[in-house]
Amino acid sequence: MTSTSPVAVLLDLEGTLYAKGAPVPGAAEAVAGLRALGLGLRFLTNTDSQPSEDILAMLADLGLQVREEELFTPVSAARAHLAGTPDARVLPLVSRALRAEFDAADSGPYTHVLVGDCRDTLDYPSLDEAFRAVRTGAELLALQRGRYFKRADGDHLDTGSVVAALEYAAGISARVLGKPSASFFALAAASLGTEPGGCVVVGDDATTDIAGGRAAGLRTVQVRTGKYADQIAESGHPRADHVVDSIADVPALLGELTAA
Repeated sequence: MTSTSPVAVLLDLEGTLYAKGAPVPGAAEAVAGLRALGLGLRFLTNTDSQPSEDILAMLADLGLQVREEELFTPVSAARAHLAGTPDARVLPLVSRALRAEFDAADSGPYTHVLVGDCRDTLDYPSLDEAFRAVRTGAELLALQRGRYFKRADGDHLDTGSVVAALEYAAGISARVLGKPSASFFALAAASLGTEPGGCVVVGDDATTDIAGGRAAGLRTVQVRTGKYADQIAESGHPRADHVVDSIADVPALLGELTAA
């Protein structure tokens, strides 16, 4: 755990600020409390099925006011990565809503295969095309690799399941752009003009929020909402520096840390 007094907070969204389509009790007040402490804020999400404007609108409907520059997603990281290849030819396995975010090539050979939430576009021919592209040298990029996510109607397979299938078939490993990639957290910290050691990450998921935060050198806080109950019985997950009942308890905790 870093001993640096925190100057910024990286807040997970689903499972932390809201769960199963409803805000966690006290979430809006907690965000206001963190702002009152003078801490810089970034709202981190592995959501890879919607453009930023839709995410911001959804948060506003839940009573969570987030500014455009405060939202940090894997799509931003993907654009930055692809910008490093001027002649990139991308095969996107992503949702219809996100296809417009990327300049997809009409046909191969491809330089990159980009995998996100593709539940509304995935079929066997497109999966086969992605497999063949990776086998012939295209870089496999994963917007994220979560195993599952929770909604009001139950648990759903997440992007990591599709990524794992391609990795297994092609015998390669994907480059992960979202959580738990340490570079994702480092980029979020850099967008606030600070080093990772000056940031605290708050989240419910030990495999993404806590693992990624620790890998990037951030102080970590896990909340007992969202996936916490599922993971507490599982072994091998990284431990957070602090555990609290919910986001409602975070301003008081960070008030103590900033005063220390």
